[in-house]
Amino acid sequence: MEFETKYISPDLKLSEFKGKSFKTEVVFEHHMLIWFISGETKIIQADDSHIFKAGDIFLIPRNKITTVINYPSNGQPHKAVAMHLTTEKLKDFYARHKAIGKTQPLETIRTYKGHPLLQSCLASLIPYFDLGQELPADIANIKIDEAISILRAIDKSIDGLLANFEEPGKLNLADFMERHFMFNMPLDRFSYLTGRSLATFRRDFKKIYNTTPQKWLTEKRLQLAHYQIKEKQRKPNDVYIETGFENLSHFSFAFKSYYGYPPNALLNK
Repeated sequence: MEFETKYISPDLKLSEFKGKSFKTEVVFEHHMLIWFISGETKIIQADDSHIFKAGDIFLIPRNKITTVINYPSNGQPHKAVAMHLTTEKLKDFYARHKAIGKTQPLETIRTYKGHPLLQSCLASLIPYFDLGQELPADIANIKIDEAISILRAIDKSIDGLLANFEEPGKLNLADFMERHFMFNMPLDRFSYLTGRSLATFRRDFKKIYNTTPQKWLTEKRLQLAHYQIKEKQRKPNDVYIETGFENLSHFSFAFKSYYGYPPNALLNK
């Protein structure tokens, strides 16, 4: 099996991927604290991108459209421990601990560069995965509380993120879509993240762009891919993933249908 995930509780998992690469686009329902053991991951969001390697620790905020591309590295598979910091757990924690500072809008990824306290906390979970048994709920809660407490100790502004329990409000649709069109998400996720029902999303989209979301998304992705290949001389195989297409053959067909020539024609020989 190329991809394997072991859970020791609903909120604690060890994932391992042994294939050449694995890509997914997701909106995490909960904040994700991740300790990278081996391999390499590229994470792309609207405003920035990161490459993480062995030893890195980072926090992905919830409700942010994210492209995740996993690779092996140095002969080692992609392997990582992930802890879900759920809204339920965080509400319980902050009912017992006063949040410091004001809550902030959901932000970009926070990195902790292999901080020894966080690494020790997450590494202590490995023996439980090796046992192959579910972790008692009280122990799982202690480990999650420990991780939150460490985050608060090393990142004085973290309460502004973790203690923010608001759901997405109604956003400017045009601004949101211009910044997120390259993410291959279902329309119901786009509508949710802009604070709309799917029907309202479609209606508002039609008023702004005078076309359907599907047609507009395809054209915007193709235009971005065209720019990346022609101006940056990036290979189509490297571009299609980051511009929202499922696979290379689908991208190549759509590109040629739209422009009248294949993407490789833009590369300097």
